[in-house]
Amino acid sequence: MPAQATTAVQLTTLPNGVRVVSEAMPGLQSASLGVWVAAGGRHERAEQNGIAHFLEHMAFKGTKTRSALQIAEAIEDVGGYINAYTSREVTAYYARVLQPDTALALDVIGDILMNPVFDEREIEVERHVILQEIGQALDTPDDVIFDWLQEQAYPDQPLGRTILGEAARVQAYGRDDLSGFVTEHYGPEQLIVSAAGAVDHAALVEQAQSLFGHLAPRPGLAAATAQFVGGEARREKTLEQAHVALAFESPGYRDADFYTAQVYAGALGGGMSSRLFQEIREKRGLCYTIFAQCGAYADTGMTTIYAGTSGQEVGALLELTVDEMKRAASDMSIAELDRARAQMKAGLLMGLESPSSRAERMARMIQIWGEVPPITRTVEKIDAVTLDGLRDYAEKQATQAKAALALYGPIAGAPDLSQIEGRRAA
Repeated sequence: MPAQATTAVQLTTLPNGVRVVSEAMPGLQSASLGVWVAAGGRHERAEQNGIAHFLEHMAFKGTKTRSALQIAEAIEDVGGYINAYTSREVTAYYARVLQPDTALALDVIGDILMNPVFDEREIEVERHVILQEIGQALDTPDDVIFDWLQEQAYPDQPLGRTILGEAARVQAYGRDDLSGFVTEHYGPEQLIVSAAGAVDHAALVEQAQSLFGHLAPRPGLAAATAQFVGGEARREKTLEQAHVALAFESPGYRDADFYTAQVYAGALGGGMSSRLFQEIREKRGLCYTIFAQCGAYADTGMTTIYAGTSGQEVGALLELTVDEMKRAASDMSIAELDRARAQMKAGLLMGLESPSSRAERMARMIQIWGEVPPITRTVEKIDAVTLDGLRDYAEKQATQAKAALALYGPIAGAPDLSQIEGRRAA
């Protein structure tokens, strides 16, 4: 089991393909650790939509050796915290505990992954919980609008489907559906054990071998390649605000322009000093909230702009947003570049003060690159973004990138996507 060390980061691959990565953080008395599974919403077939999230919900509902209450008590009796989440490319099961309890935490997580019982009564209970979660999301405009936007950006594709799934499908899932997804996607090569804080790498590897070393190597089912298509979703409803979400195709996280895209989103709408915030909120008073963010996946990405405004102002807000994007292509300043780079680096480095953030970052880096690049390399890539490169990228975003639009609320006066495209081309 060869090990690779990068500063304090240690990486070991077990014989069957399970990867174990850790970083000791001197001075800490606690540790964050978990298992990140390289399987999420985009790995589902159409008839499985929502099953990865359902499976995550079932994680704490009982194993062959522990009841649901015993799982909770095992961690909370020692003052710890345990949780899980599902994203489009990963499902994570993680805990935060004091140093003497790290072996206990990993044992509980291993038990959850290796020995689930999927009790029929617990499935019914959790089905109702998820249906309540879906209902809550549908009643929250600034949540549901991002699902609609994702669907328009990637129509009829796994990446475009909601993580929660549709209520009708959730109503039908049973034990076989859950265990089938585990069989398809929870192979050893999809499992990444990651830990940061007061951790001992050798002990972590030994325990991981005991928990997961028996798994037979098997290839996971690859996710379908995503293609940003673009489109428009409009939902008229009597609300206090019109909710606006606009998306543009951007690079995946392995693309050479990834860091340029991140810096661009920061300069455009990443904070109170950003262009959109200053022009649309501070100078014009057209909204309370407006921001831009850049999300990335393995093979695609999406820069999203969100704002909430009145029905009377929604048209002006969208027009100004496009105008600011076009203007950025010609007059983005070195001060804006420096500020966006500084914010990005500060966010990265501040996050590394948390063992939970470190453990998550290492797991994602292993999934993406097969290694954990040193922070200095990431900082160098951020610093390598030039003003000319930023302006060129801004030009492509403003005039060439495929677009998607989602609108919800009093939106009768909002332009449609074709009108927005006309303004981009003008």
